[in-house]
Amino acid sequence: MAVTDDAILRIKEMITSGALAPGDRLPPEKELGERLGVSRGSLREAVKALEVIRVLDVRRGDGTYVTSLEPRLLLEAMSFVVDLHSDDSVLEIFAVRRILEPAAAKIAATRIDAGRLAELDRLLAAADAGGPVEDLVEHDLAFHQAVVEAGGNEYLSRLVESMQSGTVRARVWRGITQTGAAERTIAEHHGILEALRAGDADLAEALTLAHIAGIEQWLRAASAGG
Repeated sequence: MAVTDDAILRIKEMITSGALAPGDRLPPEKELGERLGVSRGSLREAVKALEVIRVLDVRRGDGTYVTSLEPRLLLEAMSFVVDLHSDDSVLEIFAVRRILEPAAAKIAATRIDAGRLAELDRLLAAADAGGPVEDLVEHDLAFHQAVVEAGGNEYLSRLVESMQSGTVRARVWRGITQTGAAERTIAEHHGILEALRAGDADLAEALTLAHIAGIEQWLRAASAGG
C-alpha cells in the first residue's frame, strides 16, 4: 500500500473511532505526521485527497478540520462524476435509479405528510409538457427528489440526489419531447403521486419502477438507433 493511501486510512480510522469528531481540528502537521509515521509530503497528499471528497476542510492560516460529514456534503463528489458521464454510463445511472427510487417511493408512501403532498401537487400543477426543456428538467428533478425526501431517510435522499444530473435529465427530456412522450411522463408522475396520497406502498413502488424502466428502455432504443 502506498504511504499516502496508508495515511488516508489512518486519518479515516481516527474519525471512525471517535478520536476525531465532525468539526474537530486536526493536530499540527508535524505532530500528526509523527503519530501516523509518515512524511509531511505524504501527509499533505493525504489531506488534499480527503479535502477533495469533503472529509477535511483546509482553512489557510487556521488549520485543517473535519467537516460536518453530512451525507449531502460527502456525496457531492459523486454528483460531479455523474455530470461527467459518458454515453454508455447514462444507462448505468438509470439502472441504479431503477433500484433505488422504487424502494424510496415505497418508503415514502408510508411516511409522506400533508405538506409534502401539497408540494408535489404544486409541482405537477406547474408542469407543462409543451414548455421549455429547461422547465421540464427542473420539474423532473424536483418531483423525484421530493418523493425520495418524503421517506425521511437522509442517506437515501442524498444518495439519490447524487445520482440526479441536470445534464442527463436535459438530454432525456429533449429526446422524449421530440417523440411526444412528455405528456405520458407527467401523467406517470401523477400516478405516482396518487399512490402516495393513498398510502399504497406497493403501488407507488410498482409505478415508480415502471416509470424509470420506461425511460431507461427509451434510452436503450435511442442509443442503439444512434
